[in-house]
Amino acid sequence: MHAALRSAQVDWRDPDAVDSLRDQLGVEALAFVCLFVTPEADFPAVVAAAQEAFAGTQVCACTTAGELGSKGYEDGQIVAIGLSAEHFATASYVIENLQLLDAQAQIDRLIQTRMALARANPRMAQEFAFIMIDGLSLAEENLTSVLSTGLGPVPMFGGSAGDGTRFDAAWLACDGVVSRNSAVITLVRTTCPIRVFSLDHLVPTEKRMVVTVADPARRIVHEINAEPAAQEYARLLGKDPQQLDPFTFAAHPVVVRLGDTHHVRAIQRVDEEGNLVFFSAINEGMVLTLADHQDMADHLQRRLAELATDGPPDHILGCDCVLRRIEAGQAQKSREISQILAENRVVGFGTYGEQIGALHVNQTFTGVAIYPPIPEA
Repeated sequence: MHAALRSAQVDWRDPDAVDSLRDQLGVEALAFVCLFVTPEADFPAVVAAAQEAFAGTQVCACTTAGELGSKGYEDGQIVAIGLSAEHFATASYVIENLQLLDAQAQIDRLIQTRMALARANPRMAQEFAFIMIDGLSLAEENLTSVLSTGLGPVPMFGGSAGDGTRFDAAWLACDGVVSRNSAVITLVRTTCPIRVFSLDHLVPTEKRMVVTVADPARRIVHEINAEPAAQEYARLLGKDPQQLDPFTFAAHPVVVRLGDTHHVRAIQRVDEEGNLVFFSAINEGMVLTLADHQDMADHLQRRLAELATDGPPDHILGCDCVLRRIEAGQAQKSREISQILAENRVVGFGTYGEQIGALHVNQTFTGVAIYPPIPEA
């Protein structure tokens, strides 16, 4: 029996990269192809070649902050997944101009697309939604909130498309059309059992701080505890504000507590004025808590083992925050984590943030475990 989800990858410098991906995915009919493309590659050229190579199949793509491939953490790769037409049916479309989002129109479109997909594929009882969104759009929170309203009980997950560690431009594509400041949503129905999940290895401490002056629209915090933001964050860590960098932010994340749960509000960088620029929504009056880490590799191993309690997934399609990769490198855990990802057949991409249900989060590993299809009677 052919695998329901198949994956392929190739170095972006291969002159026949897309043809190689097509050959690796095989000749069996595909319902959907998705490409996770290193920002080193010529994205429009890759998309154009894929439209030709996979003619008749819907193709979507995005740029990454690193790839998840056959060796775990990868860089400089184009990773492809193909969903077999025998076990999957999909419908993808683009949402453009995210700052001008018409919430009701998007909810109506989503409901209509979902109902049409269900009517056309009555034997495929499992469903989920997968979203890729421009990670520099500052629009993830609003979009996920709107889409979750239209999806109701359908689980949704996704990732914010990246640009390595440059933070310059993230790109997406659907049906050959390349765009920015946009999102691509894919509705999936399948005969395969699925499980959408999100995990992080962080534990809140008792060290808290209050956002006292902020620009929520731009995700910028000017003051914490009525002091300059970067200076106060550094003081709480016992560090020099001049030494704050992505390694510091990955090692010392801040979280927002919601009841018994917590969600990371990751810091992207310090700007020229000493403000903290965040990856996700931030508001004045928000109480931020510094978090400690469990052992990242041990935690990942345990949580992925839980997904295999009743048998291992065929594949896991994953969205892994760029800050986790930075932390893994800093803790000298990259090789160990790569091995765990490879052993669990994880494919996907490094992100500037992840979506789970109505939430946009950071510093998580979020995805869907896809199990072998249940034989039909």
